Amino acid sequence: MFDLLSEYDVLGAFWVTVQLTVLSAIGALIWGTILAGMRVSPVPMMRAFGTAYVNVVRNTPLTLIILAASLGLNQTLGVTLGADGDGFEQLNFRLAVLGFVAYTATFVCESIRSGINTVPVGQAEAARALGLGFTQVLRIIVLPQSFRSVIAPLASVLIALTKNTTVASAIGVAEASFLMSEMIENESDAIFLVFGMFALGFVILTLPTGLILGWVSNKMAVKR
Repeated sequence: MFDLLSEYDVLGAFWVTVQLTVLSAIGALIWGTILAGMRVSPVPMMRAFGTAYVNVVRNTPLTLIILAASLGLNQTLGVTLGADGDGFEQLNFRLAVLGFVAYTATFVCESIRSGINTVPVGQAEAARALGLGFTQVLRIIVLPQSFRSVIAPLASVLIALTKNTTVASAIGVAEASFLMSEMIENESDAIFLVFGMFALGFVILTLPTGLILGWVSNKMAVKR
């Protein structure tokens, strides 16, 4: 195993996986929160857009979304996301992050919406009686409580996102599964060792996430 670690940049590949996960998680949390606000909005057009987006994107294979970001946005429409002079790898990295954000935000949205439904209706009605608008009620009253109640579901989404980053290899992003494919091809006599090494790497990435966020969820739970 140590020979493989010295010959291949395994830590570098997992670092790319971590970067994909963190950047995609931040973007998905922001976009997912906006979508959740749309889904509970009093404006019919916004509710329709949020519902249609979630239902379509969530039921579309992630591989198709990642390929669409590369082939559709970049090769067809010429979208570079500011990576003109940064090289092919950096461009595909940014396109992969965009695809992961678009896809993962649908699951974040549904998790947050379930948290919104746990907030007593009377609190929102009392806030509106005080003269607060919809966005103020959502930002000040509803979302803080809903986030506290959905930490555990969001942890599951984050763990799923970490594992989903392996799909980025489809467009040439040099993350963990991309290197694993190369190692399997070159080190066919040590295939089980390669599988075990990368499986252990993903366990190391995901297990602490679940344990830490599970503990945070218990500490931050809303007492009703």
